[in-house]
Amino acid sequence: MEKNAAVAIVAICCVAAIAVFAQSNSLVEVVQLDPTIRIDLRYATDRNFMGKPVYSDARAFLQQPVADAVVSAHRWLKKQGYGLIIYDAYRPWSVTKLFWDIVPPEKRSYVADPATGSRHNRGCAVDVGLYDLATGKEIAMPSPYDELTERASIHYRGGTAVQRAHRDLLRRAMEREGKFRVFAGEWWHYNFRNCNYPVLDIPFSSL
Repeated sequence: MEKNAAVAIVAICCVAAIAVFAQSNSLVEVVQLDPTIRIDLRYATDRNFMGKPVYSDARAFLQQPVADAVVSAHRWLKKQGYGLIIYDAYRPWSVTKLFWDIVPPEKRSYVADPATGSRHNRGCAVDVGLYDLATGKEIAMPSPYDELTERASIHYRGGTAVQRAHRDLLRRAMEREGKFRVFAGEWWHYNFRNCNYPVLDIPFSSL
């Protein structure tokens, strides 16, 4: 009886491991779908709120349906003369834990609780901005990317009218098909609505 129970537990663990591997294996590199999407993964540089690189590679991965929706938004924007920049996509869970441990308690509304994991950890959240197709220049928004202040809010009425218009254009592009929803506190952060994926902690080198 005990032997059968042990075998059953091992089998369940194996099935779970296979399921997680299958989900991780479905992560796709966004530029493989459309190389005109610009990748500027800030956490692979020191240009982020941490002030140091926390990713080993500047590569953007998402679950396949999420990546497809990002490509669709990018191609719609190209008709308006703009393109998407990806600042962050899939994020290993261990990085989320690092953020939680370092950010002061009063700022933790800006980072995910590692106890539950984030949509970034599941490959179904993406941080994006705009660039001008004609000049290649990044488009300014009411706040810089990753600024943990009220200026990052999607409802912030400061900045210039042009900056707010670009922020609203980005939101229109991302939400027009009903697949993404903006995180109100961060104009750059978009959550894929149908996020039935496990939390992953796979390093970029293994993808």
